[in-house]
Amino acid sequence: MIEQKNLGFEKAILIGIITNTQDEDRVNEYLDELSFLTHTAGGTVSKRFTQRMDTPHPKTFIGSGKMEDVLAYVKMHDISTVVFDDELTPAQQGNIEQLLKCKILDRTGLILDIFAQRAKTSYARTQVELAQYQYLLPRLKGLWTHLERQRGGIGMRGPGETEIETDRRIVRDKISLLKKKLVGIDRQMATQRGNRGALVRVALVGYTNVGKSTLMNVLSKSKVFAEDKLFATLDTTVRKVVVRNLPFLLSDTVGFIRKLPTQLVESFKSTLDEVHEADMLLHVVDIAHPNFEDHIESVNSLLNDIGTLDKPTLMIFNKIDAYRPEELDEDDLVTERTTKHYSLNEWQQSWMARTHGDAIFISAQHKTHIDELRETLYQKVREIHITRFPYNHFLYPEG
Repeated sequence: MIEQKNLGFEKAILIGIITNTQDEDRVNEYLDELSFLTHTAGGTVSKRFTQRMDTPHPKTFIGSGKMEDVLAYVKMHDISTVVFDDELTPAQQGNIEQLLKCKILDRTGLILDIFAQRAKTSYARTQVELAQYQYLLPRLKGLWTHLERQRGGIGMRGPGETEIETDRRIVRDKISLLKKKLVGIDRQMATQRGNRGALVRVALVGYTNVGKSTLMNVLSKSKVFAEDKLFATLDTTVRKVVVRNLPFLLSDTVGFIRKLPTQLVESFKSTLDEVHEADMLLHVVDIAHPNFEDHIESVNSLLNDIGTLDKPTLMIFNKIDAYRPEELDEDDLVTERTTKHYSLNEWQQSWMARTHGDAIFISAQHKTHIDELRETLYQKVREIHITRFPYNHFLYPEG
C-alpha cells in the first residue's frame, strides 16, 4: 500500500511551451494551476520557463538552448525538482534526467503524487496505487540492482530474465492483482448504493477547489474535510440531508481538472459511478476564478465522456464574496468591454437565461443565499421524488 510521507518543501521550477494550440495567456494560466498543484504537493516554485515551439522536442521536450538556461538555473539555485506542464514520454523523461541530474516530473506524475498524499480509505489508496503502477510500467529502468547476476556476460548465458523483464513482470502482476481487488470493492460499493433505499440521490460535481466539500458541510451540517488546496477530497462521502419534510442523499465527489490523466479517470471509475447513479447533479463553480467558464467546459466534457451530461443539473456559482470584476474607466474608448468586466448581476442574468433559471449564486463559506438554495433544491428534489416514488410516505403534507 501507499505509505504517507511528510517531507519539507522542495524547490521546484515549472516549464511549459507556447504552441499553435495554446497561446501565452493559456500557458500562463496552466502554469498558475501547475504552481498551485506543486504547492499542494509540498513544493515552492522558484521560477517558470516558457518557450515558443510548434511541437515539443521529441528528445528533450524543449530546445537545447532553453535546456542550457534551465540547467544553469538548476545548478545555481540548488533546485531539486523540475515540473513539466505536459505529459512527458518515458524517453524524454530519461533524457532530461540525464541532462539536469535532478527529479523530473510531469503534470500526470504530480497529480498522482497529490492523490497518493490525499488518499485516506483503503479503496482510494488501491485506486491511486493502480494508477501509479500503470504510469510507472513504461518508465521502468534499472530501479534496483539486487538482480546484478542477471545482467548476462560470461557464466551468465542461458535461459532466464533480465533485470528489466523481472521488474516489468512484478509490476504487471501487481496491476492485475489491484484490478481484481478493485472489482471486488466495486461490487461491494454497488451493493452499498443499492441498499440506500427509496431516496433521491444528488451528486456534487465540479472543478477541483471550487468549494464542493464546504457546500456539503453547510447543507448536511456534517464535517467533511475541506481545505483551500487542490484535491482535498478523494473519497466519495455520502450524507443524508433533510430539507423541510424531504430527505435525500447528497454525495461529494473528487474534483475534475484539465489535462486529467486517462489512467486516473479509469481508476476513479467508482467515484464517477456516484455521478452515474445520481438522479440530479449540482454543478459547483468558483465564479471568483478568472477562467471559470473554461472550468465549466472541462467538467461538462468529462460528464459527456461518462454519459451523464443529460441529467437534471443545477448550476451553483460559489464564492460570490470573492468575485472582483476588472475595472473599466468610463472615458476609456480603446479597451473593448469583455466578460472580464461583467458585474455579478450581469453574470446572473446571462446564466439564468442560458440554464432557463437553473442557476443560483451563493457563498458557502459566508452562507449567503443558502436558504434560497435549500428552497430551490427542495422543489427540484420533490419533483424527482414524486415521479420516482409516487407512493412514498415521506411526502406527507406539511402542517
